[in-house]
Amino acid sequence: MLGELPVPPHVHPERVGEVWRVDYAARFADATAWREEHGLEAAALDGGRACLLLVDAQNTFCTPGFELFVAGRSGTGALDDSRRICDFLHRNLHAITQTIVTLDTHQAFQIFHAPFLVDGEGRHPDPFTLVTPGDVVSGHWRIDPAAAETVGLERADDHLVAYVETLAAGGKYDLTIWPFHALLGGIGHALVSAVEEALFFHAIARRSQTRFEIKGGSPLTEHYSVLGPEVMHGSRGETLGRRNAELVEHLLRFDAVVVAGQAKSHCVAWTVEDLLQEAPEIASRLYLLEDCSSPVVVPGIDYTDDADAAFARFAEAGAHVVRSTEPVASWPGPAGELTVSFSRPRSR
Repeated sequence: MLGELPVPPHVHPERVGEVWRVDYAARFADATAWREEHGLEAAALDGGRACLLLVDAQNTFCTPGFELFVAGRSGTGALDDSRRICDFLHRNLHAITQTIVTLDTHQAFQIFHAPFLVDGEGRHPDPFTLVTPGDVVSGHWRIDPAAAETVGLERADDHLVAYVETLAAGGKYDLTIWPFHALLGGIGHALVSAVEEALFFHAIARRSQTRFEIKGGSPLTEHYSVLGPEVMHGSRGETLGRRNAELVEHLLRFDAVVVAGQAKSHCVAWTVEDLLQEAPEIASRLYLLEDCSSPVVVPGIDYTDDADAAFARFAEAGAHVVRSTEPVASWPGPAGELTVSFSRPRSR
């Protein structure tokens, strides 16, 4: 059964809301010493394999003051989640074979950013505007011809009609105009500094390469799930994105897949939804950290109930909804049965 490790002395939980440069050289030395002190084996030798699938733990979503901070109803949701994620990873350093990190990645001209759409008077939509099929059919919103030219989109009106209708038919959220966020090359795109440090520390201590998955680059579709875009094909049948079958196959190699990150109502929910649809056999090995993920809550829009309903649906499908503060050994299913082999710690 799995015990827990102490949190390393270099960790400062009070800094989780700050942006700072990780001192890789210092953490390399710390992690190497920590490995020896606690007799940590290389991850490749793990008998039972567990991964942490960390969704979009980026400044843009998790750091107060950034573009799309996921506050939840508490007002501090993602900030508290990041602190618990770091704590969970440090305490269970020996239990996590690999960390897999998704990065929401955008540019200025994408279908969910304001410059892409205009109304009849040429005005762009405000952030958090919901664009319904009725809005598009009535002509209230259309794709700005200049934006269409920028991304090389022909028959722009046909694309928008087909897009919002496909969302509605598939039970997806209406097209949402989000604030500019996760812009490639920007500070908001970067991981939360404390989370990045914890991931690097894990990589060195367990000799396990962090795997990064980039999502969201197509200008013509939303891309909440790391496993595929919201809409796969355009009005003429053209491909807007692809399914990430390679990642599904990789996740199936683990005995336990632990999921955390942002936002519970969007990128986390749709990633889990897709995973259960494409590989339903993984359900009993899936662990959702309910205290390490928060829903989008902004003035006039509250997705808390949607997020909770999604997690309830996943639990009915066989996934486990757990808390990061609970010992992994107490979790139901295969995670609670994992064992860890330790080498003999070096005498000091």
